[in-house]
Amino acid sequence: MKMKAIRYYGPEDIRYEETEVKEPGDNEVLVKIEAALTCGTDVKTYHRGHPVLIKKVPSGFGHEFAGIVAKTGKKVVGFKEGDRVVAANSAPCGKCFFCLRQEYNLCENLDLLNGAYAEYITIPQRIVEKNLLKIPTGLSFERAAFSEPLANVVHGIEKTEIKPGQTVGVMGIGPIGLMFVRLAKLKGARVIAAGRNPLKLQLAKEFGHADEVIDLKKYQHPEKIFKSFTDEGRGLDVAVECVGLPEIWEQMFSLVRKGGTVHLFGGCKSGTAVNIDTRKLHYDGIKILSVFHHTPKYFRQALEYIANGDVDVNKLITAQMPLEKAKEAIELHSSGKAIKVLITP
Repeated sequence: MKMKAIRYYGPEDIRYEETEVKEPGDNEVLVKIEAALTCGTDVKTYHRGHPVLIKKVPSGFGHEFAGIVAKTGKKVVGFKEGDRVVAANSAPCGKCFFCLRQEYNLCENLDLLNGAYAEYITIPQRIVEKNLLKIPTGLSFERAAFSEPLANVVHGIEKTEIKPGQTVGVMGIGPIGLMFVRLAKLKGARVIAAGRNPLKLQLAKEFGHADEVIDLKKYQHPEKIFKSFTDEGRGLDVAVECVGLPEIWEQMFSLVRKGGTVHLFGGCKSGTAVNIDTRKLHYDGIKILSVFHHTPKYFRQALEYIANGDVDVNKLITAQMPLEKAKEAIELHSSGKAIKVLITP
């Protein structure tokens, strides 16, 4: 059986071509993709490759999707042809050092899944067993496809332990930052969102319901404007970095009050380093937190947030393109002219 798919050959070299559908094994599920989304990780991979996600070429590409079960392996239970499903892009092994300590996002043997920019995708056994979920009745495929990116943010929010009434600042309001703004609001925080892109600044209000929005193009040194929105001008209770640049990581420590928390959520390029004022870190009692990836628990919570309407993810879809235009979709996302592009096979 043949299908159309986007195949990754190298940095800025992805091709729309015909390839074989991988028949599902005894414990696997074949899904007909109905909706896929562009992602910042895919953008980075497109431009410079990815040692973990792309281990050989050509490779499938894309990892946020939802669809319909087209075929199941003979040993699969709980799923049947015609089921509407959404899958995470990974599943932990449950047996390694970290899994035994319930730190599933740090699993040494994560089973990763790529290939969402295609007509079909085969879900491996471990993901079928741990991270393949049925989509609730009435929930669209495109909304369900947000479960994976939102799961990362749910994980980050839960570990940050934001309390009602705290003032939280989010630096960087791409899709992840915008979802962080929204979830912080749902936790009862007063939220200040900061970015440069007019579309993203607008969505910080309309989607995230931010209390204050700071256009960083107007402020070379945003410390003063951030602090002006905090109690007695002392600084943020929690500062969240969603950009992934060392210079922005460093800046976050100037935004928080004594005893505040800096959450370094945006991942920087390997090999980069930061300089931190050790006096401020130690004597001001600053807490540092960094959260990576998601777990089955947070993947389920994300789907619940979407299904009950708490997170109106449809507002983050700002363009739609067919599968054959996936390269244009990635470049549009990369340019900042779209938040998420919906790709439909």
